Amino acid sequence: MSVRIVSFEPIAISSARILILGSIPGEASLKAGQYYAHTRNTFWKIMGELIGFDAQAPYEQRVAALKLAGIALWDVLHSCYREGSLDSAIKNDSIEVNDFNAFLAQHQHITRVCFNGAAAAQCYQKHVLPTCKHTAIDYMRLPSTSPAHAALSFEQKVMAWRTAIGIAHAMQD
Repeated sequence: MSVRIVSFEPIAISSARILILGSIPGEASLKAGQYYAHTRNTFWKIMGELIGFDAQAPYEQRVAALKLAGIALWDVLHSCYREGSLDSAIKNDSIEVNDFNAFLAQHQHITRVCFNGAAAAQCYQKHVLPTCKHTAIDYMRLPSTSPAHAALSFEQKVMAWRTAIGIAHAMQD
């Protein structure tokens, strides 16, 4: 049975320069009330390696490290019906997206949006981009950190994420 799930509030400070978007939290994340809470999801491990924090630190410390690095975190979808945690189980006719025009108006320093996987990029392109008022943004799709995406090794994922985050960090200088 599908249930309507609702995403979390964004993690962001007004000076953020990078926005990382997932599709919508999976079951483990919803249960924990934390982004990327599945024990096999490599998001926090990758970010810890890239910006220099302990991926096993308490959630609040990991969130603080993202903010300090100028990275915001959110999901494309505000809510949808889905059974289980797979993006492929999202009921397309139930999709409600987050208000990106309002978010980007409040976070005017964001110059790059990185998508954590294909589903987030596709949902954004289909449901958000046609009405997005903010044009000075660079978009980059990255390999998903989900345990369901095993096509690339951890090292390959880190390299792709390093390129995206590194370029965005260079823009701050």
